[in-house]
Amino acid sequence: MQAKHNYVLRSVFWAGVYLLLVMLPLVVLLLGPVPPGTTFGWDFAVGLGFSALAILFTMFVLTARFNWTTHAFGIDIIYYFHRWIALVALVLLLAHPLILIGVEPLLVEYLKPDAPGHMLAGNAALLAVLLLVVTSIWRKVLRLHYDLWRFLHAVLAVLAVVLAAIHIAGVNYYTDAPGKRELWLLLAVSVVLLLLYVRLVRPLLLMRHRYHVVEVTAERGDACTLAVAPDGHHGLTFLPGQFVWLSLWHSPLAMREHPFSIASSALQPQSMKFIIKQLGDFTSCIKDARPGQRVYIDGPFGAFSIDRYPNAPGYVFVAGGVGIAPILGMLRTLAERGERRPLWLFYAYRSLPRLTAYEELQALQSRLQLNLVIVLNEPPPDWTGERGFITRELLQRHLPANLAALDYFLCGPPPMTASVEHSLAAIGVPQRRVHTELFDMV
Repeated sequence: MQAKHNYVLRSVFWAGVYLLLVMLPLVVLLLGPVPPGTTFGWDFAVGLGFSALAILFTMFVLTARFNWTTHAFGIDIIYYFHRWIALVALVLLLAHPLILIGVEPLLVEYLKPDAPGHMLAGNAALLAVLLLVVTSIWRKVLRLHYDLWRFLHAVLAVLAVVLAAIHIAGVNYYTDAPGKRELWLLLAVSVVLLLLYVRLVRPLLLMRHRYHVVEVTAERGDACTLAVAPDGHHGLTFLPGQFVWLSLWHSPLAMREHPFSIASSALQPQSMKFIIKQLGDFTSCIKDARPGQRVYIDGPFGAFSIDRYPNAPGYVFVAGGVGIAPILGMLRTLAERGERRPLWLFYAYRSLPRLTAYEELQALQSRLQLNLVIVLNEPPPDWTGERGFITRELLQRHLPANLAALDYFLCGPPPMTASVEHSLAAIGVPQRRVHTELFDMV
C-alpha cells in the first residue's frame, strides 16, 4: 500500500512540474513592462502562441525517456499524452494568427510569400507542427515506414521549435525586456542539450553495454522468441511486465530501435526473452537473426507490472494476440517465486493452432494456481471452451466472488482492452484495480 501511495505522490509531483514548465513563459511574459496599446484579444492571441511554444519545448522532455518521469506514469501513458498534447499545441498555434487577424485584418499580409523573414518563420513553424501531427496520427494510413517516420518526426520537431524561436526574436515585442529574452534563450539551450543527450550521449552509453543473440525460436501465430544475453555485464534489473527499446542490425546512433515487452522472468536478467509477432518490416526479419549477433537495449520502461501492486489477493490477466508477452513475463516470474495466490488468465485469439505460447501456458498451470481461460474467435468443431469475445458475462462465469479486490492487467489490441475495461466496470471492478498496457504507442 505504501508503494502505491509513493507512486501516486510521484505522479502528482511530476504533473505539477509539467504544468509549471508550461505556465512559466506566460508568467514571465506578464512580469515587468507590457507593451502599451494592445487589446485583450491581441494579448490573448499572443499568449496562445507563447503557450504553444512552451508545450513544444516540454515535448522534448516527454520523449527523452527519463526514468524519474516514466516510472511514475509508465512510458506508454507519457507517449500517448505526448501525442494528444501535440494536438493541443497545434490548436493553440492555429488560433494564434487567426485571432490576431480578427483583431487587425491587415495582418493577413504576413501570410503571403513576400512577408518579412521572421513572419515566414512563424508560418513555417505552424506548417511543421501540422505535418508532425498528421504524420503521427495517420502514419499507418499514409503507409510511412516506422524508421522513416521517426527520422521525419525528429527533424520536424526541431524545425518547429527553431522557426518559432526565430519568429519570436524577430517580432521582439513582448520579449525585449531583460529576463524575458534570457528565458527563451534558456529554453532553446535546454532543447539543444536534450537532443545531444538523447541522440548522442545515451546511444554511446548503450554501446558500452552490449547484448548478443542467443537463439531465435519459432512460435505459433507467426511469432518467434528472441533470446539475448549481456556481453560482460550483469544485464538489466527490471520489473516483470516492463519493456525495452531494442536495436538489432543497427547501432543506437541510427535511431532505429523498436519497443518490445520482456517475456522472460525478472529473476533471470542474464537471459532476456522477447516474443515478437511478424507485423511489419522489422519484426518480420527477427527470425533471420543469428546467434552472436550484436543487440543494444535501452530500458527498462513501463509501469505495467504486478510488482507495483504486491498486496493484491490475486491477479487477473487479460491478453489478446501478442499482448501475451508482458503477461507471460509476469507469470514466469510468479512461477519462479513460488507464488500461491490464485491467478486468472483470459487469453483471446483467433484460432487454437495459432495461439502463441499455448504449451507453456498449460505447463504453468502445474506450477501456479492459474485458471487459464482460452477464448477463440474461430474454434475447432470439437472445442468445448469459450468462444467469441471476452464479454461481461464470460468474465462473471470465471471470476470469484471477491473480483473487486483483485488487480487486473490488460494487454492487447485497443478495441479489446477498451471493451474489457467497460465490462469490468459493469461488474463492479474499481477503476484503480485495472491496469492497461497501451498496445500501440507510435
